[in-house]
Amino acid sequence: MSWELVRVGDVSPSPWRNGGGVTRELASWPGTEDWIWRMSVASVASSGPFSRFEGVQRWFAVLGAGRVRLSMGDQTHELTGHSPPLCFGGAVPVDCQLLDGATQDFNMMVRCDQAAATMRRISGGHDFVLSAPKTIAFYAIDSAASVGLDQNILIVPPHSLAWQALPAGAALQVSAPDALWMEIEL
Repeated sequence: MSWELVRVGDVSPSPWRNGGGVTRELASWPGTEDWIWRMSVASVASSGPFSRFEGVQRWFAVLGAGRVRLSMGDQTHELTGHSPPLCFGGAVPVDCQLLDGATQDFNMMVRCDQAAATMRRISGGHDFVLSAPKTIAFYAIDSAASVGLDQNILIVPPHSLAWQALPAGAALQVSAPDALWMEIEL
């Protein structure tokens, strides 16, 4: 078993159809066309609606210093680079308003009928033991971070994603000033 490591700067941007930003797809499994889960970083240049994805659970986290307001019907969520990631249904109409100009965000999408996922923001040192087989993903935001597994330590550069499918009982040690931690169970 080994970690997949992807740096944002090594991925070509895909412009949005509405011209409001670009997306860099960091990982999708099992492939880019018929994915069960997908992770990307978006550079958002202007306010506007999110694309809708029926049957998909979405996770959204602001990466930079800017503030974002997401309106979903009668609910409004204001998020910053320190807010916990927000989870919502992909079929829900979402309007995004940039409150401080352009920003960058991290997105994870999971097909609800095939997998379940969680995402959280972490800082400091953490120990994780997996209760079931899962895909673990770790995004280092602005500073390098480390993840240890079986006496091997991977240094994850800033603005990079590391991921790997692991068995139940896997024990990981993570150290990060600011990172996102994702678990996906198929």
